[in-house]
Amino acid sequence: QVQLVESGGGLVQPGGSLRLSCVASGSIDGIYVMGWHRQVSGKQRELVASITSGGSTNYADSVKGRFTISRDNAKNTVYLQMNSLKPEDTAVYYCTATRYTASYWGQGTQVIVSS
Repeated sequence: QVQLVESGGGLVQPGGSLRLSCVASGSIDGIYVMGWHRQVSGKQRELVASITSGGSTNYADSVKGRFTISRDNAKNTVYLQMNSLKPEDTAVYYCTATRYTASYWGQGTQVIVSS
C-alpha cells in the first residue's frame, strides 16, 4: 500500500501562485509515475500533470506554460507549482501514484482561484 498526503491548497486571487506538495509513504519502492489530477464538482477527474521516476513530464494542454511538476525521489515527494492561476483552475487536486499495476490516490486538496 502507498499513502499519499497532499498539502498546499487554498484560496488565491487570479494571476497568483500556489505550490502543492505530496508526500508518499508505505510501499514506495516501484513507484514509477506520480502526478496530479483535479476534479470540479459534477465533472470527471482530469489529469493535470505527471512525472516519471526518470523525470519525464506530461501536462494537460490547459496548464502548459503555467504549471510545473517536479519530483524529489529522495524525499518521496512530488510538487506542482501553479502560476498565473485562473478561476477555471478551481478544483480539488489529487496526488496520484502508480506502483507496478496499482494506482493510488490522496485525499485531495482544495484550490480556489477567486477575487
